[in-house]
Amino acid sequence: MGLFSAFANPARFMALSRWLAPVLGGLAAVLIAAGLYLGWTAPDDYQQSATIKIFFIHIPAAYMAMMVYGCMAGASFFGLVFRHSLADAAAKAAAPLGAGFTALALITGSLWGRPMWGTWWQWDGRMTSVLVLFLIYLGYMALHTALDDEQKAARAAAILALVGVINLPIIHFSVEWWNTLHQGATIFAKDGPKAPAVYLVPLFLMMGGYTFLFGSLWLVRIRAEVWRRRANALALAAAR
Repeated sequence: MGLFSAFANPARFMALSRWLAPVLGGLAAVLIAAGLYLGWTAPDDYQQSATIKIFFIHIPAAYMAMMVYGCMAGASFFGLVFRHSLADAAAKAAAPLGAGFTALALITGSLWGRPMWGTWWQWDGRMTSVLVLFLIYLGYMALHTALDDEQKAARAAAILALVGVINLPIIHFSVEWWNTLHQGATIFAKDGPKAPAVYLVPLFLMMGGYTFLFGSLWLVRIRAEVWRRRANALALAAAR
């Protein structure tokens, strides 16, 4: 709660994020480099051959697509309910990052699916719901640019973000609810991970690296949004 209060204050947030963003970026670079090296040197899978190495990019990207949306929706909730400008800025700043991770998950999933399933795309529950998530990200960003009034745009986009939360459990449980080509849970299965440690270590390193990367870029983007709003306020005041 104390950390939230610290970040909720714009001046305190700017002071903390100034040094925290590069620290997170450095940690992300180390973890991603280690994950890519261990993933590249990992032995081929007996079924999937070298294609298994796509998973070191794909699974963390899919995880981040949902996690970033949760952050965006949470910030949207605080912005909508408490009318906190920094929460609005945080939600807006997260959207392009989430869209990027989702696009990466879709692209790498297709690259994996072509040799494994014989098709680039299949309209099954998991893939379709992730595509819907990507479209929600795009819709959120489009709402922000379509309305000239920033407060109205933030409210409309926040409502869309909160409504879109219903898609997250659909993505997660889609492989259980419907017949699908997409494989079930491998890493976060109820009875524990089904992959050997030689694959789990680089995978978790990549997930940690992606998380820190998002944290760093998110802070940088929020800072840029705060500076943009300050510049607009000063320009407006000078014009009066």
